[in-house]
Formats: sequence, structure tokens, C-alpha cells
Amino acid sequence: MKTILLLATLFIGKIAFVQDTLQTRKFKVLPVPAFGFSPETSYYIGAVSLFTYDRNDQKTRASNAKVEFNYTWNRQIILESQINHFFKEEKWFLSNEVHYSKYPDRYYGIGAATADSNEVLFQSNRFKFDVELSRKIKPQMFIGGGFRYFNYNNIGILSGPSNLYDELTNRQNIELKVDFFKDSRNRLLTPTEGEYYKVTIGYSYTDGSYIHMLFDARKYYSLGKKKNHVVAARILQTSVLGNAPFYDLAILGGDFISRGYFYGRFRDKHLSTLQLEYRTPYLWRLGLSLFGGNSLVYGSSAWSQQAIKPNAGIGLRFLVDKKDRTNLRFDYAIGRDGQSGFYVSFGESF
Repeated sequence: MKTILLLATLFIGKIAFVQDTLQTRKFKVLPVPAFGFSPETSYYIGAVSLFTYDRNDQKTRASNAKVEFNYTWNRQIILESQINHFFKEEKWFLSNEVHYSKYPDRYYGIGAATADSNEVLFQSNRFKFDVELSRKIKPQMFIGGGFRYFNYNNIGILSGPSNLYDELTNRQNIELKVDFFKDSRNRLLTPTEGEYYKVTIGYSYTDGSYIHMLFDARKYYSLGKKKNHVVAARILQTSVLGNAPFYDLAILGGDFISRGYFYGRFRDKHLSTLQLEYRTPYLWRLGLSLFGGNSLVYGSSAWSQQAIKPNAGIGLRFLVDKKDRTNLRFDYAIGRDGQSGFYVSFGESF
């Protein structure tokens, strides 16, 4: 199954890149070493290549792809690729993600009030394949569907009580989904104006079935006389209806949702978050950002005080491509109860 999906990914990528070769105005590759620190991995090193490409027509925004490999101080191996491709005149949009990791990880159970003393360290091999294809129905509005396959295997407890969490077993699921989104952002990686709204509903089958729902809303404001002060806002709601495996619940944290929290420290049926960010104008190639927000992690019952998870942080931006405004992002964020994280990535968090 994994081999078939990997071949499918290569085929999809070939279609997205090769079919448009004659139409491409410019193709850029930005290979850089990857380094940093995050709550999930500790220190890590690796390499990442970002590909950006534009078409000749003015009706199509730039597309991008990324390939990244990292090795961490926790002896984790992470290999992933992503594609975000607009076809001619944005009549179609393709997104694809492939992720493989060999991953010692920490688990604390389900809920917003799990104790640090409940921690177990477990080993797993993870494989994820996610693809969506959407058709433009109106300018900047798309409707489509997709397929997602998730596999957690070779799970084993490395330290901590081995019988505390029955859910830590080998699992896999297949999801079929439909989505609708509006995207008027001027750029995908570093938007400074426009808006983005997306609704996704997915039906997953594993040992049992469940429904995954997502609502993602983002708005960008360019302020000042030169329109170079940027304020960005994001509201995200994720909900799971049914008995999802532990890895497919609504999960707080990481680089893209509530920076400052270990990804997976808190998980439950529902996640709600509001994030705000201010980005300064660039001086030479350097810029700064200030960001923060508040999140709720909760189950089917009413949420408690422990469900509230604030975060705040500061970031440095290095402009690696002045023409396309592609940047390298360095963020440090803190959360509740001593949580923190340092993140390095291409483009903005949202």
C-alpha cells in the first residue's frame, strides 16, 4: 500500500510540474540546511528544498513544493514532501502531502488536564498520504474532494507504564473527504492581503468509523502609508465525531497551530483557536513578528479552566527572495505551564 501511494505521489508531482513546463515563466529552487528546536523533536538538523514556480499568465498565483529531511537529537527520522499547485488560470488546485517518520514520541492521554506524570515514551513508524483536488467554481472559490491514508505501526512502549493506554496500538485509517474554500490571498507562503476560508468534512474508516470536520478562516490586513505593516488573524475549529484513533483527534500545538506547545501534549474531540500576528516591514532583508492567541481543547462535555491554552511569541524573518517575497522564519513561542518551542521554516505559519 505504501509503495503504491509513493508511486502515486511521484506521478502526481510529475503531472503538476511537467505538464506546465512549457508555460512556466520562472522556476526557483531554494536549498538550505534545516536546523532548530521544537518541543516535539528537541534539536534537529537536516535539509530542505523549496521549489517555487510561476506561469506566464497573470491570472495564476505562484505554486510551490517542498521536500524536507530531518534527524533529531531524540533519534527521530522525518521525511516529508508537500505540493501546492495552481493549474492554468487557477481552474484547478492540487495539494498533496506525504510524510514518513520513525518517531520516538511522548503521550499523555486524552484531554486538556492530563498530568505530566502520565507521560509514556513510545516508538512508532508513521506514514501519511494526503491529496486534494479542487475545481474553481467562481473566481477564487473552489470545491473538491480528497483522499487521506494514515498508518501508525511498530508501536511499542519505551518507558513509562506499559498498560496505561490501551489506545497505543497499531492503527490505520482511510478517509474520503469533500471541501470548499475561498482563497483571495496574494501569495500562499507569505500572504500580506486577502482572505482564506475553508470547510472540510471527511469520513474515516478504521476499526470503526468517524467524521472529521474542519473550519479554517484567515484574514490579512496591509496597513500604513506603504502598506507594509501586516496584521494576520486566524480562527480554526477542528472536531471529531465518533471514535477516532489517538493520532487523529483534534491536537494542539506544533509549528502551524498554537506555536509554543508540544504537538500532541493535549488532544481531544474538539479544538478551537484564535491566533493573531503582527509583521513589521523589512529592513534590508530582516523583519520581525509578534504573535499570540488562545485555544480551547475539550471533549463532548462542557470545557473547564484547564481547557484554556494561551500562547505568545516573537519571530525573526529573513527574506531569501526579494522578488517573490519568500522568507525563512525563526519563531520562539511560549505556552501555559512552561511549554515553549523554537521553530524554523519557509513561509509564514498562516
